[in-house]
Amino acid sequence: MTLKSMTGFARSSGAHHPYRWAWEIKAVNAKGLDLRLRIPPGFDAIEQDARKMLTGALSRGTCYATLTMQRDTATPEVRINHAVLQTLSDALAAVKRDASIGPATLDGLLSVRGVVDIVDAPDTEDMLASAGKAALAGLEAALAQLIAVRSAEGAALHTVLSERIDNVARLTTAAEDCPGRKPEAVRERLAQSIAALTDASRQLDPARLHQEALLLAGKADIREELDRLKTHVTAARDLLASTAPVGRRLDFLAQEFAREANTLCSKSNDAALTAIGMDLRVEIEQFREQVQNIE
Repeated sequence: MTLKSMTGFARSSGAHHPYRWAWEIKAVNAKGLDLRLRIPPGFDAIEQDARKMLTGALSRGTCYATLTMQRDTATPEVRINHAVLQTLSDALAAVKRDASIGPATLDGLLSVRGVVDIVDAPDTEDMLASAGKAALAGLEAALAQLIAVRSAEGAALHTVLSERIDNVARLTTAAEDCPGRKPEAVRERLAQSIAALTDASRQLDPARLHQEALLLAGKADIREELDRLKTHVTAARDLLASTAPVGRRLDFLAQEFAREANTLCSKSNDAALTAIGMDLRVEIEQFREQVQNIE
């Protein structure tokens, strides 16, 4: 049993000096696979690999995968513009001054705007590449967690869907064995209908009425619908045992189940059989609702 749900949430985090990273992945139901990947600036190089990992692990659902990166505070770099400092020094040396003005000092020159800059240490390509590699390893861990969550929910859904299929099979058998489908019961209802019509109008031809009643009885036969329901039950059980993603096929099968149950109810001319048909429709609708969560 390998059913997986399409919904789930996973988070993984870690650090690769001087960065701290975190992945968050949220998956919800969708008809196909829709990836919404967000990568912070500077780490665009890992986007293609991240998409490959996501598409390789998921087949259906809308997946929101977000990477956040934070850089630890680095020791700032002090940069001295020697050209500007030399120009200032040469300019001051050429200035004539009297005895009341002291000579220029180094700390005074360094305080001049543009001579000294204090900047954060830059991010090198090697630093970004190694941090991106570590983040991809974190994505693999988050995906493993997400798949585990989806598999656990899929196991619960497998139990629920199996119960629904068993109920559909039981109700199909009940419809097949319904006393209202017995030939003698059908003949009795037809005889009563013909008698009522004949009594109502003596001008009606009893033979013609009998012929029309037989045609209506043939149209009301649900043998074909019962056979198809049995076939669909077998197909559903096979899909639940499959190792491949089967959500779309189960969804289609649920529609086929509903079509046969609706036809059975429309053809039924017996109260007990109609009640069974309504119960079938309820079970099939609940089956269809749960199938919407399957990958």
